[in-house]
Amino acid sequence: MTVLQGAAVALRPTVPDDIPALAAIRAKPEVRAVWQGGEDLAAEIAEDLRDPDTHHLTVEYEGRIAGMIQWHAEEEPDYRHAGMDLFLDPAVHGRGLGTDTVRTLAAHLVDDHGHHRLTIDPAADNAVAIRCYEKAGFRAVGVMRRYERRADGTWHDGLLMDLLADELVR
Repeated sequence: MTVLQGAAVALRPTVPDDIPALAAIRAKPEVRAVWQGGEDLAAEIAEDLRDPDTHHLTVEYEGRIAGMIQWHAEEEPDYRHAGMDLFLDPAVHGRGLGTDTVRTLAAHLVDDHGHHRLTIDPAADNAVAIRCYEKAGFRAVGVMRRYERRADGTWHDGLLMDLLADELVR
């Protein structure tokens, strides 16, 4: 795959050399609060990269690693769609890079992979992420109750959002 160029970000396949920078971003408290993990985040990312069903793209901004976005596809013809998830360095928050990243990947999934529907599932209380995804055209379609367990052992709700190909804000 080639590099996907957004308005401000570039998305390229994640390589093992990216792991230390990505683990450092995942370790930041603002990211860790919504992207949980154990003590060895580098090992977790390395293991995730070995998953043949998930595609990992490193987000670059101004020549530096700013985060990662990943996607997977449901290929059963009657349910075909793609889902995505991402994290960005808090140092670049508030610049529209999340929306740019999501739009860039969404356009690739629609235009190059032929997906008619995309999903994303932020925590229901993550207003910043939800607004980011809405700017790209995603809509809330339902709350998934007690969807994910947090590091403290409590369960929290997730918000299922989807985007139909013709709703993508380019």
